[in-house]
Amino acid sequence: MTDPATYRPAPGEIPTDPGVYRFRDAQGRVIYVGKARNLRARLNSYFADPMTLHPRTQSMVTTAASVDWVVVGNEVEALSLEYSWIKQFDPRFNVKFRDDKTYPYLAVTVSEEYPRAAVVREAKRKGSRYFGPYAHAWAIRDTLDQLVRVFPVRTCRDGVFRRAAQVGRPCLLGYIDKCSAPCVGRITPEDYRVLVDDLSSFLSGQSDSFVRSVEKRMREASERMDYEEAARLRDRWQSLTRALERNTVVFDDTTDADVIGTFEDDLQMAVQVFHVRAGRIIGERGFVLEKAEDLSTGGYVERALQRIYADPTVALPPREVLVASALDEPATVGQWLSDMRGSRVDIRVPQRGDKKTFMATAVENAGNLLRSHTARRSSDLTARSVAMKELQDALSLSEPPLRIECIDISTLQGQDTVASLVVFEDGLPRKSDYRSFIIRTPGADDLASVAEVVERRFARTDAPEESASVEPTRFAYPPALLVIDGGAPQVRAAQDALMRVGMGDLPVVGLAKRLEEVWLPGEDDPVILPRTSEALYLLQRVRDEAHRRAIGLHRNRRGKRSTTSVLDGVTGLGPARVKALRRHFGSIRGITAASVDEIQQVPGIGEALAATIHAALHPVEPNGP
Repeated sequence: MTDPATYRPAPGEIPTDPGVYRFRDAQGRVIYVGKARNLRARLNSYFADPMTLHPRTQSMVTTAASVDWVVVGNEVEALSLEYSWIKQFDPRFNVKFRDDKTYPYLAVTVSEEYPRAAVVREAKRKGSRYFGPYAHAWAIRDTLDQLVRVFPVRTCRDGVFRRAAQVGRPCLLGYIDKCSAPCVGRITPEDYRVLVDDLSSFLSGQSDSFVRSVEKRMREASERMDYEEAARLRDRWQSLTRALERNTVVFDDTTDADVIGTFEDDLQMAVQVFHVRAGRIIGERGFVLEKAEDLSTGGYVERALQRIYADPTVALPPREVLVASALDEPATVGQWLSDMRGSRVDIRVPQRGDKKTFMATAVENAGNLLRSHTARRSSDLTARSVAMKELQDALSLSEPPLRIECIDISTLQGQDTVASLVVFEDGLPRKSDYRSFIIRTPGADDLASVAEVVERRFARTDAPEESASVEPTRFAYPPALLVIDGGAPQVRAAQDALMRVGMGDLPVVGLAKRLEEVWLPGEDDPVILPRTSEALYLLQRVRDEAHRRAIGLHRNRRGKRSTTSVLDGVTGLGPARVKALRRHFGSIRGITAASVDEIQQVPGIGEALAATIHAALHPVEPNGP
């Protein structure tokens, strides 16, 4: 670990202008790129007391060995240069993007004399215009098949085009009127360019005017009894209509907007983008970014916008960009997008109406994307094997941790303290072995709670077998690794408890929330796992599962206490009978309104107990003087 004071720039050396800065490690590799409105103020904040920094920032500045910067003209230029450097250097402490798949685009090679339309998944090239992305390749291929009936541009490869030109005979598409056959000179370059421009306009969302025009011409041909032309125009009108049916209408007006929904957890954010033109969805895509920077939700949304609009030849910003969360620097990002578009771009969070409703759909899709991304990655056998091998090497274990248990404590000001214990075997959750604990020690803090749970859980491993014929429970054997949701203090408490129950040789580590640091007992410095490693991902997933379950247990216990407290002191009334009463009457209010005879109808409630319950719910007020 490096002391940031050893490479801190001299006072006054850093300018106060806008700019972009780079932190480098001892080998000169760029590990972080950032932008600033005032370079001096921003960089000085990194060299404050390390204990006051966010853990992610603290890890970055202690890994770095130098820092440099470039001054730019304004904040918009800084935003552009920042993302260019992030793409160029791929710094480990900046956001990492993970596309779930390669989405198909419809590309039109507009720079060629006779442009070609094709469905592609290739890297974006200059000289081509891209439409989409689309969720399914078959859908856009079917749409393209309908559109070439109206806009007969070529879809053949260059080799086929050249051979047809050499022999003077078009391919099959030219004979069935799905291509205007520019290869044999059936159409002039000027007229062909009009076809290409019309196709591009239609795909850009300017579709209604084409449909109305074809429909009008069809009716006019029918009125003058030119039925052959009317039939040809009818076929074109039907093709356009079928193509439009694949683009769902989400807004009644002619709204041009990109709707960007987000869903996040502590480690990742999923982004779902719907490209809406003239009120219709013409494209969609989704991707997942891994959180690595000390950013707010708005800051991560800005990173997503940089990714979406980094290449204006692929995704030119529309008039409106609708986001699920407000940006940290909306004016700067808005100006950057406006400069890219050449006219004003509004970035806002929809507050009412159809746009707010559709934003909820985008957010729901982002949530589904994040869940499926997590499930797909965790179910990969190779990735799980790599994760356990990496854990074995990083933690110096004697064997891969095939069974991992994790403990998390949940409390609110010391009230209703509970703990969850989750189990992963072969990198997958084993829910049948999950356990819940109610903390018995009065007033126990987090460390005492951890110690109690560890002692109670591992006391079972020392229990003698009742007889040789009794099969021991699956939970009776210890794990290969115990994970505690917390840092060094929690790990020490767990290790001390393990020593007391005779399990001192069991490996135990701690993983604090939102950190990339693994704490070992008795160590002053944590183990740093690579941010993209499968080992860290597995530990984080185990920890998050324990945390989610602990939170649920705590909320459930608080809820039960608040609804049954009035019956807690009734002699002879245990949890089973309280549950039966609530099931029978529906609520405490229903029990209170019941008579003694009605309470007695509940199974397990006798006449004397029914009278006791009724008296507890209807205390007699003392007489006044």
